[in-house]
Amino acid sequence: MKFETIDPSRRLFTSASILLLLLFGSSTIARADAVSELASFSIFDKVDLAQLAKSDVKTDHGPPMSNPRFLAVQSCYVAPGAPAQLTAALRQWNPTKHSELKVFLHSDLPSSPTAANFEKLKNAPDNGPVRALVGATQKLSSDLQISRDEAKKLSAGAPGRGGVMPASVVTFWMEVLLSRTKSFVSGGTSGQPPYDHSGKAIRASDELNGLLREQGKIQRQFSGLLGATGIGRGAGSLTPALYWELLDVDDQGVVTLGADYNRGGGDGTYQAADVLYYASGGYYVALTLYQMWPVTVDGKPSTLVWRGDMISAPSLASLHGVERLGSESVMMKQISKAVTLFRRDTSGSR
Repeated sequence: MKFETIDPSRRLFTSASILLLLLFGSSTIARADAVSELASFSIFDKVDLAQLAKSDVKTDHGPPMSNPRFLAVQSCYVAPGAPAQLTAALRQWNPTKHSELKVFLHSDLPSSPTAANFEKLKNAPDNGPVRALVGATQKLSSDLQISRDEAKKLSAGAPGRGGVMPASVVTFWMEVLLSRTKSFVSGGTSGQPPYDHSGKAIRASDELNGLLREQGKIQRQFSGLLGATGIGRGAGSLTPALYWELLDVDDQGVVTLGADYNRGGGDGTYQAADVLYYASGGYYVALTLYQMWPVTVDGKPSTLVWRGDMISAPSLASLHGVERLGSESVMMKQISKAVTLFRRDTSGSR
């Protein structure tokens, strides 16, 4: 999953002229505004930029939500450079080079994909999670998150040679992923078929809108961006960057579809949204939102980043007390690890 480098916001430290003093003053105000805006919608009510720039990513539990399937975590950190460059780096970053993130395959998609864009599935690694996905597919397990119509398209076939996935399994998932990508491009998450193969009907749009409704401040902060996307609604006016992945979720192989959106503000700020709108198992949907402000720390142009991760997963519904706190802690550690690796890849160790 794609969950994250950079150019100047201005701060001139001199008293040579009134103009430079004015520039310095406006930069100081920009810093104060960034911290104030961060506090207005997030759980981070007090942030010291200088201290944050010298530390690892700061993560904490999100607000409690009434739906037991939902979980949210918030993070903030400072990265060197400007929001525009950081946004570009997030879109280009490939997590597969880090085995600890458990993303086996990642591939960007064009706006009009074909089956050939999913052929990397033939090269899936031979490991326990992938074999588990193959087994679940071959027996049409009730754990598979597909529609009834999709389930009818699986045809029996002999195991393929040269790879862990039989040809019939590869073909099945290529068709499912292609069809769902096309549905997203034309109709956003509202156009996604439900997960109703097992009898119950779970819809991606409902899950995403539920996650956002329970976090009103965040929903208001990103209302402009979200209203231009296909997240929780029909196709929006913004063109997304599309991708698919094969990853490990609790020792189960999962194929997933994602879309990344971003939009710049007039003051150098940026917002981004990365949505996983389809998953073959493990979780229903996942959404990561980013708010980025240009700031100056120790005389250097930097970006203050707020990141909000939210997920809907069937396994969370049965967790209570210590078990649920444990899941939140695991999620925070995973996010911290991903951000640390992203910063190392794109800007070097701080």
